[in-house]
Amino acid sequence: MKKTKLNKYMLALNAGRYLWLVVFLCLLINNGQAQDATNTSGGTTEALKPIKNTFDDIILIDNQTVMVPQKNTFEFQLEHRFGAPITDGYKDMCGLFTGANMAIKFYYSPITNLNLGIGLNEENKTWEGNLKYALMKQSETGGWPVSITYFGNFAVDGRPYDGNFASENDRLSYFHQLMFARKITDKFSAQAGVSLSYFNNIPGYLDSLGNVQPTMNNNHYALEFLGRYKLTETIAVIADYDQPLTTHPMNNPHPNVAFGIDFGTKGHSFQLFLTNFGYTLPQNSNFFNQNDFTKGAWVIGFNITRKWHF
Repeated sequence: MKKTKLNKYMLALNAGRYLWLVVFLCLLINNGQAQDATNTSGGTTEALKPIKNTFDDIILIDNQTVMVPQKNTFEFQLEHRFGAPITDGYKDMCGLFTGANMAIKFYYSPITNLNLGIGLNEENKTWEGNLKYALMKQSETGGWPVSITYFGNFAVDGRPYDGNFASENDRLSYFHQLMFARKITDKFSAQAGVSLSYFNNIPGYLDSLGNVQPTMNNNHYALEFLGRYKLTETIAVIADYDQPLTTHPMNNPHPNVAFGIDFGTKGHSFQLFLTNFGYTLPQNSNFFNQNDFTKGAWVIGFNITRKWHF
């Protein structure tokens, strides 16, 4: 049992190393591009300009986007997921009159290309700290064809120790994501990404011999796809999809599916959507979603964002 657990830990560690290697290579390429990416015309040089507003927000439904706000930008986010499926109908007004899951998050960009965040999620009173760094940016003409951004977080489960954990380390979970996006037209942007979720503590059960057996792996891989199509300058259609890659011993999660409308202004954003998952922490959404969207397990959710630039 200990050997199996060690092998799983080493597998996740090696995967994390490969991810960081990709991030490091992107930084090297970006540095070389910054030095060499100039267009020469008539003996003058003009630096390549990164394309603007691939997405309007740093988050789209439940996934981060490649966007990193400009330096000294502060953001407040309220994420809200209603508890019951819309199929409950009039009984609880499609889930609006039931319990809900919420999160409050704050983000700040202290330097160019870097965004830092902290938040509190209602699920298990989980605190999170996160970091996002823009590795490469799509250029208006020539240069790099896509934007590449890294996002990572660590989370601390805030439930009482007694009865929930064997050690303090069991509270911890982690999430890493590498995102690739392109603004295809002025109206349409698309993004794809790969993520690794890792939990120190996973569900288990006692077998017939009294030994603890895991129901899931510690690590979980997934692919993410999201898109935005602008109907007007302030209204856009948005969609989000997460495809699990890891096969667990039990309780394999369902894909995450969501679609909705984004209403945005320069300083505000309101996203209203239907989704089949109710979590606000990305590793929880990827790891634990047991709602099958093909069976009508849809809930209503929304995100509210307020932005300030100092």
